Amino acid sequence: MPAAFGLLRTCPCQSNLHLVIGKDVMANSKPFVAIIVAVPFLGTLLAIALLWQRAIYWPDVALMLCMYTLTGLGLTVGYHRMLTHRSFRAHPAVRFSLLALGSMALIAPPVEFAATHLKHHAHSDRDGDPHSPLEGLFHSHLGWLWKDRFAEPQVYCRPLLADGIVVFVNRTFPLWVLLSLTIPFLLRGWTGFLWGGLVRIFLGQHVIFSVNSICHVFGRRDFDTNDTSHNHWLIGLLAMGEGWHNNHHAFPRSAFHGLGRWQLDLSGTVIQVLERLGLVYDVHRVPAAQLLRYSLHAPDPLSSSLHPVRDNTARPTGLPCLLGNKEVRKEISCLHQP
Repeated sequence: MPAAFGLLRTCPCQSNLHLVIGKDVMANSKPFVAIIVAVPFLGTLLAIALLWQRAIYWPDVALMLCMYTLTGLGLTVGYHRMLTHRSFRAHPAVRFSLLALGSMALIAPPVEFAATHLKHHAHSDRDGDPHSPLEGLFHSHLGWLWKDRFAEPQVYCRPLLADGIVVFVNRTFPLWVLLSLTIPFLLRGWTGFLWGGLVRIFLGQHVIFSVNSICHVFGRRDFDTNDTSHNHWLIGLLAMGEGWHNNHHAFPRSAFHGLGRWQLDLSGTVIQVLERLGLVYDVHRVPAAQLLRYSLHAPDPLSSSLHPVRDNTARPTGLPCLLGNKEVRKEISCLHQP
């Protein structure tokens, strides 16, 4: 998952006002990136010092966990599965709410997130991958933010620039960041700001960064993809299902990343609940036969998939291991066709 922070500017495009994040702007954003990463880290150090002095209150911890869960689901369900991979379609109010919550996680504006993540899939662990661990674990975790590795939205997710909800949330990204810090302060004062704001952002950032780094180096591979993606149970728990990364790279458009009996996927569970409530629809699932066909293990450990195929199952995007880079890029571009 991408974690980049850029300055925003607008320009007219096809008689509409679209938000564009250009490479010239991103090249000048390194001090901003440093602030966004360093301030939560320093806040966490302060929290550790206060914790050592036992200056901590359980309501602050509860607030941190609540904010972590809500903003994390906005990122995993909204930014990643709904927006980037179009794993399901949502009612406009749900779509807006998920994108706003994802912005409050302080990872990236939605358009930049989608563009950089699709670029990662198109060049996974090859030349052009923004954050491959083949250039070092630190590079894939954090170092790539200070390099010119950002994706161009006009290339990787151009249709999103015509989506009114997406453009609005993208343009108002600083407002959601401010709200993300204001809410815990209003609820619990400075200790709420510290734990529900800075510490929560620090933890959320580095859990998501770990999907880029840890999940491309350590863990188990259940499917033969043409990259180094792995499934890692701890990241799977902390990142609400995003740690089943090899599953995701094998079936990018699947709304569910936890495909096995014990692969807990909170994000997938939330999608199921929203589907039953009629708030999301066209939910993409991987046919059980395809899981069996492409599994690396025999007997197949995923044969008891929690999410079997239904009548509304759409055509899967195909496994990257079966496609060359050109075909992968074409397949990813199809995700954003109306």
